[in-house]
Amino acid sequence: MSIWIDKQGRRHVGVMVAGRRVHRILPTGASASDAKQLESRLQLELKATKPIAGDPLLETIMPLYMEHAKTTRWPDQAELCAQRIQPWLTGYRASQAREVAAKIIRDMKPAYKPATINRSLAALKKALSLAWDLGMTQVNHGMEIKSLPPNNKREVFLTEDEVRHLASHCAEGVQAAIWIALYTGARRGEILAMKPADVGNHSLTIHAQNTKTLRTRVIPIVDPLWRWLSVLPLPYKDYEGLKSGFQRGRTKAGMEHVNFHDLRHSCASILISSGADLYTVSKILGHAAVTTTQRYAHMQVEQQRSALAKAFA
Repeated sequence: MSIWIDKQGRRHVGVMVAGRRVHRILPTGASASDAKQLESRLQLELKATKPIAGDPLLETIMPLYMEHAKTTRWPDQAELCAQRIQPWLTGYRASQAREVAAKIIRDMKPAYKPATINRSLAALKKALSLAWDLGMTQVNHGMEIKSLPPNNKREVFLTEDEVRHLASHCAEGVQAAIWIALYTGARRGEILAMKPADVGNHSLTIHAQNTKTLRTRVIPIVDPLWRWLSVLPLPYKDYEGLKSGFQRGRTKAGMEHVNFHDLRHSCASILISSGADLYTVSKILGHAAVTTTQRYAHMQVEQQRSALAKAFA
């Protein structure tokens, strides 16, 4: 329990009872007596487990985010991020968001990457921000939630033979997605959005609205790719369908360590091994800046090392 005054001269009241924390900001000009009265009232309400004005249940806030998700570029993914954390929200209020976030991180860490956890935390933060905008809370409790530092760098690069082994254990739609990913470096969402009309005489167009960088790019079509472009559009309504099919295939192939996004990295590694420079690779992958492609720079160094060793051995 505490009362303090911020730099703007506003009085704050903080109360915690049985692990439940509530924070309120009084209007400018409120007296010390007003703050003490509010403190006493909040204590009584917490002890009586009665609903506290301006501190709604997180379960009643999340529908705000679900409506917002429909306006995003990838609604299904946005909704999934929110659905993933629903079990942790039951019975908790907006003022307990930081506590809930800590539990989400603790429980999800063994099974999810930091970026995945952060996307779900971002959904909760956005819901709390929307609630604050609508006057449902007196404080934007989303500001109290801290994201995890990202650590998603993977070093899984497949050869064409390994990709062939993986694809041979998948259904045709998944096979097409696998080979398109390898031969173009396209992301999963970009592949799912591809249509026959995007296929030209010599190149494939990936439209800006379907890309991460919101930039259209045109990729030359190599001969082995034609067979798989004929399968477009892929028979999946959303990325979950492709994801489940890919997971079944990799299990049959004994390659459970492989993720779909590794095919994009493998495209880059094969290009560099064939002598492509980082600028060319960045254009094919659709990186906004060549600096993003620097993660593959060590491959060029190894290639140069081999060339020097061969020349001066």
